[in-house]
Amino acid sequence: MTSFTVHVRAGRPVALVPERFSLGALLFGPVWLLFVGAWIPAVLLACAWVAVVVAIPGVWLGPVALGLAWFTGLAGRDLCRWSMARRGWREAHVVVAAGEEDALARLLRFHPSLGLGELPTGPGARA
Repeated sequence: MTSFTVHVRAGRPVALVPERFSLGALLFGPVWLLFVGAWIPAVLLACAWVAVVVAIPGVWLGPVALGLAWFTGLAGRDLCRWSMARRGWREAHVVVAAGEEDALARLLRFHPSLGLGELPTGPGARA
């Protein structure tokens, strides 16, 4: 079972963001953040990568880079939520379900006014 945060914004369908580790953020870091619309965290993470490469000596570069990548995987979804909040999305609910479709069905069962006949397509819907 996965927890999904439900984000709403006037005139837009709901967006579901899962609360789990992000393999995409681990492997692709700033590119993944750009893809999901988290521009500010993407720029800050890219700066952090540059600082790590420039400032860390060779023997420590690998472990520090691995730690930064691991942190990005752990915090990627939270950075996406933060960016969504900056763009006017409001976190409205938390839904626990086996998958995104089940979470949407469960949400619409209790809050049918959120459906409006559209699938979730917000910036964090499949992030």
